[in-house]
Amino acid sequence: MNHAGVTPRITLRIPGAWSHPGELMERLPEGVRLSPENLWLPDGTEFEINPLPPDGQFPEIFESSCRRTPTDAELDIVSRYTVNIGLVGDGGSLDAARATMRAAAAIVQAGGAGVFIDNCALAHGGETWMEMADDGGPDALSFAFTSLVRSKSEVYSMGLHALGFPDLLMRADDVDEEGRTIIEIVRYVCEAERTIDVGHILADEQGPRFHVVERVSDEFDPDSPLHNPYGRLKLVSLQEIAEGN
Repeated sequence: MNHAGVTPRITLRIPGAWSHPGELMERLPEGVRLSPENLWLPDGTEFEINPLPPDGQFPEIFESSCRRTPTDAELDIVSRYTVNIGLVGDGGSLDAARATMRAAAAIVQAGGAGVFIDNCALAHGGETWMEMADDGGPDALSFAFTSLVRSKSEVYSMGLHALGFPDLLMRADDVDEEGRTIIEIVRYVCEAERTIDVGHILADEQGPRFHVVERVSDEFDPDSPLHNPYGRLKLVSLQEIAEGN
């Protein structure tokens, strides 16, 4: 549920094949500073740094989690990466997520192969990440930080807490196979930083379509980066409501 005063943290992993820390530091963009424990953007925004050793499972996890296919060069770096740069920053708003995106982009520019996001279990190759960071708009942010999970009975989003929103939960029958229905609602929420809550009616050009009927908790442990402290909003088709009356 939504806990007052809680600031979600965005946790990223950026694999690279640097031979030593100095190589990474030398290749960072001008104005970006790095210490063993922190990274600072030119405007002074601070992030935690936690270098992680390589493991044999991560390359496969990274590739299978990518929303778009990485380049061969990016996959080559991941296959022989020497360190995962753990980057942690504040989430909870589009501006905060945008700053974290820029910080990760600096490491990608310095030789990182791409970015894995612990908050939504998505990965993006370096070129895609740089494109999204250069864009910086709501669509780029929602594409980067929000994944969709489908079961036989329901579809829900993961990662919207990075942007400051509750996740969305819908019946699988109300969402097309490609997930366009819930994607459009995510975009609607992010484009104008709209706050929707229980009782809201969501409509399009064809008229009212969904009713926000309940706010529920997700199933993740509160200490997990996947946990959304704002909870999930359950959306029900108005057609379903009408047919049930």
